[in-house]
Amino acid sequence: MLRIMWVLWPSFVVAGIAEGVFFTVIDPQELYLFGEAVHFSKIATYSIGFFGFWVVCATSSLMTCFLQRSAAEVNKGVGTHPDTGNDAAK
Repeated sequence: MLRIMWVLWPSFVVAGIAEGVFFTVIDPQELYLFGEAVHFSKIATYSIGFFGFWVVCATSSLMTCFLQRSAAEVNKGVGTHPDTGNDAAK
């Protein structure tokens, strides 16, 4: 549960900042998606934008947690026999 909070909370904060910066520069009524104008309300566009930024930021945080694992965590269970838990080399 702690690692989930390590991923979700910082990504939530950064997504809020990213959305604020993005929509300060770009008007939601002037967005185009695949060459077509977006016809959502401003609130819907802000919400979709926030969740999009949150997913991107959460993916980044998740990758950081994945890559910071120690060698012991990565190799946990490697080289043991699945039935007995004994070292396979013995």
